[in-house]
Amino acid sequence: MVLLSLTFGLVAAGMIARGDAAGADARAYWAGVRMWLNGGDPYHPTGPFLPYVYAPWMLPLFAPWALLPWDVAWFAWRGATIVLLLWTIDWAYRRRPLETAIVVAVLAFPIGANLDTGNITLLLALALFGAQFLRPRMAGFLWGLATWMKWVPAPLWLILRPRARLWGLVWLAASVLLSLVTLPLTIVQLKTLFGFDRPALRLDYLVLLWSVVPWLWRQPEPFAWLRPAAWRAFAARLAARLRGLTDAARRNPERAPFTARREMYARVRAFLGLRA
Repeated sequence: MVLLSLTFGLVAAGMIARGDAAGADARAYWAGVRMWLNGGDPYHPTGPFLPYVYAPWMLPLFAPWALLPWDVAWFAWRGATIVLLLWTIDWAYRRRPLETAIVVAVLAFPIGANLDTGNITLLLALALFGAQFLRPRMAGFLWGLATWMKWVPAPLWLILRPRARLWGLVWLAASVLLSLVTLPLTIVQLKTLFGFDRPALRLDYLVLLWSVVPWLWRQPEPFAWLRPAAWRAFAARLAARLRGLTDAARRNPERAPFTARREMYARVRAFLGLRA
């Protein structure tokens, strides 16, 4: 608890020190939607705003929030983010107090950076954290939306439940289709995205690691993979499996390709939560 309190204190101090200078990214979403609603170009804003860089069909998703006055919108954005973050920390702390405090301390900088700028990355991390408690269709939707928005969350597909992985691919395909439908604006979006001057190393993206916590905390030993013995055991199991396949192929070379394809097909179906 002491470690958590110190971490919260440092993050809060940074937020207070920034004052009115905070919220640059959230303000870009807010201003971009307002420009779009007024017939303007959110990808080439006028005034002291960063450009909106996400898919054009996502603009309506921000609209209900962006209709609020900026001061109210920023308070709601940051307030909701903090409440959701505290809820996830409470869930994790009740199950593994020390490990949770250490992870929060390690991620203090990316958490603070996202709370300062109002970047949506932290909200996406919280959404993917919650996705692991939702039905597969909604969990897949959240992953698909987050991945098409940022691409960095793509590897988190592996921590979803099997059926949610399938729905994630479905929603990701739907996102691609929507971007193709809005293709003229999508080209403008991509030009803005790749032409936008951002640091090559984005440490604030590390906040997405927080969404892995529910999956890790369900494991008997969440950090066993940090020990060399765990990797040696994994390599031994993999080698034994490969030897088994090689021996089976030698005993019956004619049926070996068919058996391998059937096993691979069964594994893929199981991985995606499909019935045999």
